[in-house]
Amino acid sequence: MSYRDLRAYLDDLGADLLRVAAPLDPKFEVAAVLREVAAQGRSVLFENVPGHPGIRIAGNLLASRSLAAKALGTSEDKLFEVYAERGARGIAPVVAGEVPVQEVVHREPTDVGALLPLLTHHAEDAAPFLTCGMVLARDPASGMRGMGVHRMMYKGGRRFGILLANPPLSLFLANAERDGEALEVAIALGVDPAMLLASIVKTGPLGPDKMEVAGSLRGAPVELARALSVDLDIPARAEVIIEGRVLPGVREAEGPFGENTGAYFCNQSPVIEVSAVTHRRDFIFPALVPWTADVDTLLQLAGGAELLRQLQAQVRGVADLELVPGTSSFAAVIAVRDCPRHEVRRLIHLALNLDRRLKVLTVVDDDVDPRNPREVAWAMSTRFQPARDTIIVEDCEGYIIDPSSAGGSGSKMGFDATRGSGKAFDKISLPPAAVARARAVLAELGCVSG
Repeated sequence: MSYRDLRAYLDDLGADLLRVAAPLDPKFEVAAVLREVAAQGRSVLFENVPGHPGIRIAGNLLASRSLAAKALGTSEDKLFEVYAERGARGIAPVVAGEVPVQEVVHREPTDVGALLPLLTHHAEDAAPFLTCGMVLARDPASGMRGMGVHRMMYKGGRRFGILLANPPLSLFLANAERDGEALEVAIALGVDPAMLLASIVKTGPLGPDKMEVAGSLRGAPVELARALSVDLDIPARAEVIIEGRVLPGVREAEGPFGENTGAYFCNQSPVIEVSAVTHRRDFIFPALVPWTADVDTLLQLAGGAELLRQLQAQVRGVADLELVPGTSSFAAVIAVRDCPRHEVRRLIHLALNLDRRLKVLTVVDDDVDPRNPREVAWAMSTRFQPARDTIIVEDCEGYIIDPSSAGGSGSKMGFDATRGSGKAFDKISLPPAAVARARAVLAELGCVSG
């Protein structure tokens, strides 16, 4: 099924949604609860936000593969397949008949922080940050629409710093600044989860349009309306829209901020000047805490599904891929089937080259579950020889938020932990009938296997 907006998704979560009635401060306390609950794979709705009566905060919206599968109306085992297939096509957006996100309008607000429950996440964060704002813009050179998720630091008043390290919006800003012009942006907060996933789909320079991908992922066209102070279309059923302009040629200190690497990061970043804030009367504010299962799910789909598709098209026997949780997609495990050793070597070089984030890659056979750290560690211990099976690639581009390379050059490494020939490499197992019987007995006793 498709969800028309964030509210419809939350209403359908049932036991997967934890409702918190206790008053919790957006400074540290909300993030602390979300981090504690993320490992359970449950979403959270905070119903009492001090200083913001009637406003709620929702987080951990995609804290597990099962939640992501629910968001796309599919099953966990088909999640990658459905995401990649739908992400390659599109459903064109339509003009909205009603625009709930413009029920309340604040033009040129003097204090955005008083309007929105901006979250401060970590002890040494310099300020509150927006972490799941879907930033919309249009390329002044080509007219192409683009969107992506970019972190934003609240600087007070109506100014935000924004980290624009990735295309297409980084290219849009460069084109605007070349002509000495500001880049108009609209930040959508509280969209349905399929639209959030669409904003991080990796597309080529010629499309497809991510708003069309959003329609495809959700199974229904996105309803768009015109923004009030910038020349952009915005999702009519979002919870909040921040409109503004990225000031040309302006760079200011942004951070420190506890990033998805689990470390603090600072940058000299562009600045947004807000021209309007619109929202629903009783809006739900979205939260995304860095370095949690929520982010892992987004990165798995944004990077993992696309990388798997590319590798399967170029290397025989690629069966599965897992971006290792908690590594900001810097580490991955790939499972292969009947893949000769020389093809494993080619696969390692290819994967490390295709994904600029990827830094450490382990390749295992498909009798090893790439999502089970114990099994991967077993393959590394029994099928891998360091001197023979390690590949190091030097003088690579470092990723901007990787503290070990600080955005400069770095190196990458691949481990071939695939099996040799002979019974010595066979993985021990139990007869399937015995396993089925054991599980049936345990189920009767109320024991659920992990």
